[in-house]
Amino acid sequence: MISTHCLHQAICLGAFTIAMNGALAGTLVADDDFTKSFGTEGNGDHVIGPDYSIAPELTDLGNPKGKQFEFLMPLADSKIFRGDDATLDPSKKVREQRKVFVYVPDAYEDGTEAPILVTLDGPSRLELVRNALDNLTISNAPERRLPAMIVIAVENGGSDSKGSQRGLEYDTMSDRFARFINDEVLPAVLNDPQIKATYPHLAFTENPWGRGVMGCSSGGAAALTMGWFRPDLFRRLITYSGTFVDQQDDDAAEEAKYPLGAWEYHSSLKLIENSEKKPLRIFTHVSEFDNGAQRPESSYHNWVMANERTAAALKAKGYDYRFVYSKASRHCDGKVFEATLADTLVWMWRGYHDED
Repeated sequence: MISTHCLHQAICLGAFTIAMNGALAGTLVADDDFTKSFGTEGNGDHVIGPDYSIAPELTDLGNPKGKQFEFLMPLADSKIFRGDDATLDPSKKVREQRKVFVYVPDAYEDGTEAPILVTLDGPSRLELVRNALDNLTISNAPERRLPAMIVIAVENGGSDSKGSQRGLEYDTMSDRFARFINDEVLPAVLNDPQIKATYPHLAFTENPWGRGVMGCSSGGAAALTMGWFRPDLFRRLITYSGTFVDQQDDDAAEEAKYPLGAWEYHSSLKLIENSEKKPLRIFTHVSEFDNGAQRPESSYHNWVMANERTAAALKAKGYDYRFVYSKASRHCDGKVFEATLADTLVWMWRGYHDED
């Protein structure tokens, strides 16, 4: 069912390629000036484990460090997620303000329109992403080089699952969270006084192929949902232990169109199979014992099933996708991130050049 594949080897991921062939035909975005050819190296289904070790590129190798910033965004100031939604369960705590962490790698040149990687449940795995950028933005191997992207790690709004602010943001089947990141978080980063003082000409690319999202669990579902509903804004999507099950709030307005929440991507409505193919590049992952999957009598076994079905749907539709099944591991397992994240980032950003 799932083939084995080597990790931590440049040859497994291939060289950067790009094809300049005019506007993207048959997509939802009409203003692209080119199509991109990513190649197929590293695509498909892969199994790893049960033994794990951290990739050297995710450790401190002594390379020049970038700069990290942190600021707060009060929920009451938001026009999109104020923390007072009618669907919220009053027993589940909502944050008064969320932290936003920003990392600018040393390789970034002020004034350059930088690609961005938004990570959810910030700071999440920011320490690993920082090391990856410190090491791989200056890699001597072109096939392992990452662009000098800005990382924006956004804290969730609080609590978890149905009736929570986090669940509202991450598990709802709409473009609401994508709009929140694009319309509120990104401008807040550009206007933060500390960041402006250090990088007065900081700029983000508007090219959606230069905008990625990474999340785990419901954050993984949110990453796919951001790209699915707004491929004009975000196209490179990384999901670990994705919650492609029904965690959308029962009172959500979106229940009318998507009654089973993210389960609809692969089952019931089968959105991936039955929708026009979107301009997205997608990484998905699930652990062998994801969210209690070692208990067959538990409904949590759906996590593994949901991710396998999602990967199968992406394959059937012809997406550029990479699916990793990790043995002897659990939900959002740190050892899986340590073993795979360097390869995941390199695969995800293949085909992107700083001049795009």
